[in-house]
Amino acid sequence: MATFDILNIGSAKWDRSHPVNFSSEFSVGDNEFMLPAVENRAEFCRNNFNAEKGMDQDRELKFMKGTTTLAFKYNGGVIVSVDSRATQGNYIASNSVKKVIEINPFLLGTMAGGAADCSYWERDLGRQCRIYELRNKERISVAAASKLLANTMYQYRGYGLSMGTMITGWDKTGPQLYYVDNDATRIHGDIFSVGSGSTYAYGVLDNYYRKDLTFEEAVELGKRAIMHATHRDAMSGGINNVYHVGEAGWTKVWSGDVNEEYYRHYPIATLPPAPEAVAGAMEEKRMEL
Repeated sequence: MATFDILNIGSAKWDRSHPVNFSSEFSVGDNEFMLPAVENRAEFCRNNFNAEKGMDQDRELKFMKGTTTLAFKYNGGVIVSVDSRATQGNYIASNSVKKVIEINPFLLGTMAGGAADCSYWERDLGRQCRIYELRNKERISVAAASKLLANTMYQYRGYGLSMGTMITGWDKTGPQLYYVDNDATRIHGDIFSVGSGSTYAYGVLDNYYRKDLTFEEAVELGKRAIMHATHRDAMSGGINNVYHVGEAGWTKVWSGDVNEEYYRHYPIATLPPAPEAVAGAMEEKRMEL
């Protein structure tokens, strides 16, 4: 494929004009997706693969998801903290999912929703960011990167994607944080938490968040918010991974088991012995004497 062709397949350049052969033996071009062989593809996906809560009772394929991810800005940069559990309803499919996508040395994305959707489209975002760097001879801004992802999501609204992600990094304007989801919603902010455990995480963040946190305090806040969320939310758990985004790029600063972290802060109290056990022990002591 020519270089010109590679540089012209951005989020708004998907080629849908060529028909796809849906026979048993088919080939798909480099710029094409395999799509259902129906007249109205968007309606087909919406009716069969809807990812919205309360609207998927009769669906053949249901997104049974759960997670807790969060990110917040403070004077020293951005803290990103996530869990690592992937669930299929009540079944824990994995406890070791990497929910932080390292887009480039200065950009991070988080995963919430469908694991395949988040992983694929954020890796595609990395490709688009690299093409931008090659074209413009400079690093892409966080705002532009989040806009590229939102534009891509806009192209596929109603197709059943499930994705709630945070795009964060450090550019010429300093630390930046954006929320982008599968409806092409794009929000700029200082604190975000996404996933089934996000309400618990917000409770901790709302209580202890300050702009003037030290680095150690910011890391501890990220750990604590995920720890409490995973303790209360059955769909979240596993390993807590914490990243820090600074002027020199992102670094992974901590990783640990959320259960061990919880019981380190809240050890199980030793219960006093039952009265019957105490009486029995005293009787045995008298018999020995």
